[in-house]
Amino acid sequence: MMITVDQLARQLNGEVVGNREREITNAKALQKATSDDVTFVADDQNLRKLNKCLAGVVLVDAERLATAQQLTALSDTTFIVVADPMRAFITAMTHFRPQRARPSFGVSPQAHVDPSATIGVDTNIHPTAVIGPEVVIGAGCDIHPGVVVGAGCHIGDQTTIHPNAVLYPEITIGNRVLIHANAVIGADGFGYRFEQGRFVKIPQLGTVRVDDDVEIGACTTIDRGMVGPTIIGEGTKLDNLVQIAHNCELGKHNAFASQVGLAGSVTTGDYVRCAGQVGVADHLHLGAGCTLAAKAGVHKNTPEGQTHVGSPAGPIDEQFKIMMAVQKVPEMRTQIRQLERQVIELTKQLTELRDQLTESLPEAIAA
Repeated sequence: MMITVDQLARQLNGEVVGNREREITNAKALQKATSDDVTFVADDQNLRKLNKCLAGVVLVDAERLATAQQLTALSDTTFIVVADPMRAFITAMTHFRPQRARPSFGVSPQAHVDPSATIGVDTNIHPTAVIGPEVVIGAGCDIHPGVVVGAGCHIGDQTTIHPNAVLYPEITIGNRVLIHANAVIGADGFGYRFEQGRFVKIPQLGTVRVDDDVEIGACTTIDRGMVGPTIIGEGTKLDNLVQIAHNCELGKHNAFASQVGLAGSVTTGDYVRCAGQVGVADHLHLGAGCTLAAKAGVHKNTPEGQTHVGSPAGPIDEQFKIMMAVQKVPEMRTQIRQLERQVIELTKQLTELRDQLTESLPEAIAA
């Protein structure tokens, strides 16, 4: 969908520096953009790459405009100056790649909907979806093929559940929640007692509560509580392949990358961030605003606002000192071997000197 620079700038509330009549046909990343494309620069790292960029139009903030012009002086690049280049680029992308119109067909004849279920207005139940007894689904939802919604579940308005996701019975899902394919919400928690030489299952009689505006990635699993709910707070985003164990309580606007695993009864404050493959031991608390770096192994509570790295995880400044020291271990081993040889040689010399003194001392006394 072609658009001129002037038209795009008006949409973005931006200022044009260059050719207003230039035509744009797509929005692409910096390294992939060509003369008919718009791209963006939002940080100094990408700014330095502009001299090799072929994009015809670049979204940039006022702070970086002068440098951007210098780096593209030999080309005819046009700039649109905006307050937030990345946000502006997202808007541009939606112009060139508009979302497909949402269909509205109601309940498919190929879906199984229990007669006792309540389905809101403008909600689509796709073929092969299964809606159990006494389920309540709000307005404007999309339940895709193969989804199973267990008995007694409550789903709010404008929620989308993608193919083959499973909601076990008695789960509560808020408004505007997005659940991706093959996610499983409400499976039994991993709770057992070891009795008389065998593991005995502890009944998992709680539930799961997912609050408004949460996104749950593909193949992510959220276990039901043993007693009471496992809670995913408002606005929280879970990547693919995340495991949330029974009775965890996540605060608002957390963000967990792929393969994060929380053991049972972990609690978090608001705005907690976990990078990929973070593991958190049971019954710990992650303070509000803390960040855990990739592969961090958390064995104790994390204070508010701190960044922890490593396994066992610790404050970033302390851990970096340890990491730097570890890098010096090969050199230190060489130095230690040299010192060992010196000590052996000095010990040998001292022994010889002592023997000489022992032999000469009686003669000196006799004289």
